[in-house]
Amino acid sequence: MGVSLKDVAQRAGVSVKTVSNVVNNYQHVTPGMRARVQQAIDELGYRPNLTARHLRKGRTGIIALAVPEFGNPYFAELAGAVIDAAARHDYTVLVDHTAGLRENELLVSQGFRAHVIDGLILSPIHLETEDLTGRAGAGPLVLLGEREYEAPYDHIAIDNVAAAREAVGHLVALGRRRIAFLGSRTGRERQPAHLRLRGWRQELEAHGLPADDSLVVVTDGYGRADGAHAMAALLDRGAAPDAVFAYNDLIAIGAMRTLAERGLSVPGDVAVVGFDDIEEARYGTVSLTTVSPDKEAIARLAVDSLVAQLKDGAPPSVPRRPRPGHHLAVRESAPAARPGGDR
Repeated sequence: MGVSLKDVAQRAGVSVKTVSNVVNNYQHVTPGMRARVQQAIDELGYRPNLTARHLRKGRTGIIALAVPEFGNPYFAELAGAVIDAAARHDYTVLVDHTAGLRENELLVSQGFRAHVIDGLILSPIHLETEDLTGRAGAGPLVLLGEREYEAPYDHIAIDNVAAAREAVGHLVALGRRRIAFLGSRTGRERQPAHLRLRGWRQELEAHGLPADDSLVVVTDGYGRADGAHAMAALLDRGAAPDAVFAYNDLIAIGAMRTLAERGLSVPGDVAVVGFDDIEEARYGTVSLTTVSPDKEAIARLAVDSLVAQLKDGAPPSVPRRPRPGHHLAVRESAPAARPGGDR
């Protein structure tokens, strides 16, 4: 049989109410009393019944995270960070997979499973702003990802344009002048690919370099095969770049495979920069220089926002748009320039 509040109270010589106040971290407990109760908790190995605690508040103690791709390591790493952040608030995370399909994103955003979760963190790809309005009774929502929305919900995303400019600026500083962009998409101007392409274009123009559309390759997806095919298509049409900025790390890794198969060296012939800083980027035969979003900050901000809404019983009157940080992780595929600016 498990240890109860009564058992802790008897060991500490205090009332059950005092133990409850300590367990729930209420402020009006003297430091001496708190230490006394905590000692009894530690000695007995007491663990609070989180399910009962949440149910008393009319909640399940479960929040959901819906992501588009489990096959993309970025989302797996992000999910781990969200789970860790939620645990600090005594919440369990139900992870859902939308497969990047609009119908699945609509389903979860409109309150599917609302009876078993307290709130939703959603990383959508295909939803439009109008899809996210009128969610009456669907529960608290926080948006992730770099797709731009004007919906009345907190949205956690890094500055894609600034991050892309930093990546391209690094390549320019290495003396690269024909910098390709792999992973462009057609339609929907507010998608992350468009924002990263905008950053690519702005940074080239800032350095007086042409933003040559012949160096931009549209891909159907965002995987390794897409990157390999995009790089092959670029080389086959004779548009030889001396650098590549890829939409994400998987496209960059696929591109480096094609470059190796064509007898081109990285970074000697073609420098490569990715985006996401997945673990795989650090351990390839040529480690990948990449934009590294602060995944822990993204997760923490998202969970904190959801928990605050649950505590307040309402979404914020003014939606928040925090910008987690990022940095460029410089590695072998585009190493730092040596003195004199040579490669």
